[in-house]
Amino acid sequence: MKITQEEVTHVANLSKLAFSAEETAEFATTLSKIVDMVEMLNEVDTTGVPFTSNVANNLNYMREDIAQSGWNREELFQNVPDKERGYIKVPAILDDGGDA
Repeated sequence: MKITQEEVTHVANLSKLAFSAEETAEFATTLSKIVDMVEMLNEVDTTGVPFTSNVANNLNYMREDIAQSGWNREELFQNVPDKERGYIKVPAILDDGGDA
């Protein structure tokens, strides 16, 4: 199926986009090739192939919302190089990297 430059220009105008004549010609060629490739799929015989919308058998696994004890803060902070008031201190990234 051939996509014309006029069709590309029309859709570009609807999208409030502007392209040069060269870009429009390139888009028309590329889009025509894409549509041709998709149309090739119609040639594949899918007789007897069951419909699949998802090849993975995903299920929603639910669990009870039960409160559990968290990690031991002192144990977690053993390897932290710099901490302050229960938080991990990291270098500032929005200024010159000095202490914030």
